[in-house]
Amino acid sequence: MTMSVHGRAFAHIAAFHPELTALRRDLHAHPELGFEEVYTAARVKQALELCGVDEVHTGIGRTGVVAVIRGQCQGRARMIGLRADMDALPMTEHNDFAWASAKPGLMHGCGHDGHTTMLVGAARYLAETRRFDGTAVLIFQPGEEGYAGAQAMIDDGLFERFPVQAVFGLHNWPAMRPGTIGLNPGPMMAAADRIMIEITGRGGHGAHPYQAVDPVLVAGHIITAVQSIVSSNVKPVDSAVISLCAMQAGDLGAMSVIPGTATLVGTVRTFTPAVQALVERRLHELCSAVAQGFGATARVIYERLYPATVNTAAQAHFAAEVAERLVGADNVVRDLEPSMGAEDFSFMLRVKPGAYLRLGQGADNGPGRCHLHNNRYDFNDEVLPLGAALHASLAEQFMPMASID
Repeated sequence: MTMSVHGRAFAHIAAFHPELTALRRDLHAHPELGFEEVYTAARVKQALELCGVDEVHTGIGRTGVVAVIRGQCQGRARMIGLRADMDALPMTEHNDFAWASAKPGLMHGCGHDGHTTMLVGAARYLAETRRFDGTAVLIFQPGEEGYAGAQAMIDDGLFERFPVQAVFGLHNWPAMRPGTIGLNPGPMMAAADRIMIEITGRGGHGAHPYQAVDPVLVAGHIITAVQSIVSSNVKPVDSAVISLCAMQAGDLGAMSVIPGTATLVGTVRTFTPAVQALVERRLHELCSAVAQGFGATARVIYERLYPATVNTAAQAHFAAEVAERLVGADNVVRDLEPSMGAEDFSFMLRVKPGAYLRLGQGADNGPGRCHLHNNRYDFNDEVLPLGAALHASLAEQFMPMASID
């Protein structure tokens, strides 16, 4: 695999690539769920202390770790935040390499082991060189996979204690080849909301449906009707997804019993608050109306979980410029298509300007091509130095020293 990467940060970090690979594989073998990252946090703390960072703070947002590195100068009092997520997923790994998960039912199926390692690599480089004017704050976040760990760190005073002017994060992306970086100046990931639709009818005998109000029938009509919300209410230039993913009603052993209730569960994905509010309102209206038409009732419980991950334009432009200096303009996608997946870095971008980037890692017929959250996924160790150099370069170029050429 050949990557064309420029700059002293990459060359410096590439020299300790084997050590980063060893750390990444150790983290992969010891996955931990959100807010349970005890081993991971301890390994990160140990690595940061060996790197020679100025401060290591633990227990922020329960299991979060923050490192502080001061540059050679502090003339302009600049401060940047760089974030990596640490948690794994509740899934069983089907790989058989030496560093496969040692914990049944747990797996680093999204590459957070690689993200953590890349930020450790950036910490080592920044602590050894300190070629910047300001302070780098490295944020190792717990609980990204559904636990809102970013919000937990914010609630625990993250940005009061470390008042960064901007914050940046990145995520590996198997659909892009190694040596490429992608982003855009607006939405990168969708908001993720949970919906539950509780349908109440009147139970009865399956042989006499005229004496009952069948909630299963009502559920079927709601499932169909809900799919019209996006096509009939959301502008074509906007985007939204409504997926009803589970249904529970009755008893599989009772073939002739019409149940009294049925429940649907699903998710809504949107990029803007206006579309999000529209979808929520129409779900309430439509579900209630459909149920009423059959003599039943329907209650929609709408939970807003993760907001949309939206880059601020100035910081996205800056990050793209940094990326181009590393890998060349031809290898940076500045208008990357947003994903309907969700990311809790969104909480940080709600309170601080910044940008979220994607780092290509999918080699043709090689490592890194497997989709995220797949039980045969593995992070591509070849991109560790590039990801670390990207973090480090963001810090150096956000807080340049006057003497740096």
